[in-house]
Amino acid sequence: MTRRVVALVSGQVQGVGYRWFVRALAGRAGLTGRARNLGDGRVEVVLEGADDDVAAALDALAGPDAPGSVSGVESRDEPPQGSTGFTTE
Repeated sequence: MTRRVVALVSGQVQGVGYRWFVRALAGRAGLTGRARNLGDGRVEVVLEGADDDVAAALDALAGPDAPGSVSGVESRDEPPQGSTGFTTE
């Protein structure tokens, strides 16, 4: 089953390589999507792929290997869009 999640990651997550961490995480799991900085200091992460892989990546967003200092992750599911690749903005 394919799942798409949009997560808003807060804390000290800009300027610390967080988007590149997410890109590598997605690449290892075979997920598509994007990671982009928001004007309010958060990072928006979109992950799409196999349900179990998305769930594991979502857990890792605030895990011990995440760079910076994550204070929270808010997520919501959206309908899968069949996206391809992974971008950082």
